Amino acid sequence: MNSSITINDTTLRDGEQAAGVAFQIPEKISIAALLDAIGVPEIEVGIPAMGAVETEAIRAMLSLGLRAQLLGWNRAVPSDILASIRCGLKRIHISVPVSDRQMAAKFQGDRPRLLRQLRQCVEMALEQGLWVSVGAEDASRTPLEQVIELAQMAQSWGCRRFRYCDTVGILDPFSTYKQIRRLVRAIDIPVEMHTHDDLGMATANALAGIRAGAQSVNTTVNGLGERAGNAPLEEVVMALRCTLGIDVGVDTRRLRELSQQVARASGAPLPPWKAIVGDNAFAHESGIHAAGVLRDPQTYEPFPPEAVGGQRRLVLGKHSGRHLLLQILKEHGIPVEQIPPGQLEKLLEQVRQHVTHCKHPIPPAELARYCRATLTQWAQHTPEPIPEESHPDVV
Repeated sequence: MNSSITINDTTLRDGEQAAGVAFQIPEKISIAALLDAIGVPEIEVGIPAMGAVETEAIRAMLSLGLRAQLLGWNRAVPSDILASIRCGLKRIHISVPVSDRQMAAKFQGDRPRLLRQLRQCVEMALEQGLWVSVGAEDASRTPLEQVIELAQMAQSWGCRRFRYCDTVGILDPFSTYKQIRRLVRAIDIPVEMHTHDDLGMATANALAGIRAGAQSVNTTVNGLGERAGNAPLEEVVMALRCTLGIDVGVDTRRLRELSQQVARASGAPLPPWKAIVGDNAFAHESGIHAAGVLRDPQTYEPFPPEAVGGQRRLVLGKHSGRHLLLQILKEHGIPVEQIPPGQLEKLLEQVRQHVTHCKHPIPPAELARYCRATLTQWAQHTPEPIPEESHPDVV
């Protein structure tokens, strides 16, 4: 396993290929700038052959003078390579189908023609001084011997990296490790992982490939991508740090900021339980968990929320207990010592009933207002129920 891993983020190419996603040029520019600002070293910025709007966006990103290396994605078609050259790109990736099914659909099963065309495109790019990588589309459904043969050819032609693509996301971490271990031993150029999440294992497979010796990995912010998406940048970066001890040089404190920016631009809001950057990633409701976190946050958190730009939230809900209720009331200036015996338990039961009925937690500030208004009555009788019109803010 290598300790130096390159993140090659493809949010602006494969991420934008997600159904219904279409970035505007200013959005592409701002996403590229933020990826660069947090330290992502390589960004796959698009497909020059798509036409004028795409090339305009790529030229605009090139003009920013970013530290990150910008790559364009190409088919093994000479006109694609020319489009990349005309954009001003200095690095390109060329993708070719390698499985029988993909080759039949795109090259009528003519493998010799595919190889001739690929070599022509590689040589065309190298003659112009471009840095070239080659990718094996659908490698995970292709006999490994054929993948290795292609990788060795690409290396002999002067390509600088080889991308192994689990195009339809059918691998598991164990088979990934075996495949990539053999591939890495068969060539001298770096192997790059490109994984999809169709079976929910994109991040795990990316890490398995890195354990096996891959030196580069494709990611997308929030896992944005075709079908079930790609390996999420935020997950890969934090998993590398937390499980393998590898720091890829990304400022993780801005991961949530980046996530929210891409969510807005893509029109694809995140589920609250999304790993690393979701609203509930550091939210605690149940009594046991909340009590533990109040004593020591590490009891129920893998790393501090501040490490990824997040914030710890203690949520009053159906499973909350006395410790959390008291803590929230104290934080909002409620003199809890004035609450009569037995009334705290009654209030907690009201909270549980309210949440069950309204299907959202009670904002702490609203609960505090309610308690403050009824504090003088607690000694005589149970206060009125919590108003049902409580605002459904997530807290």
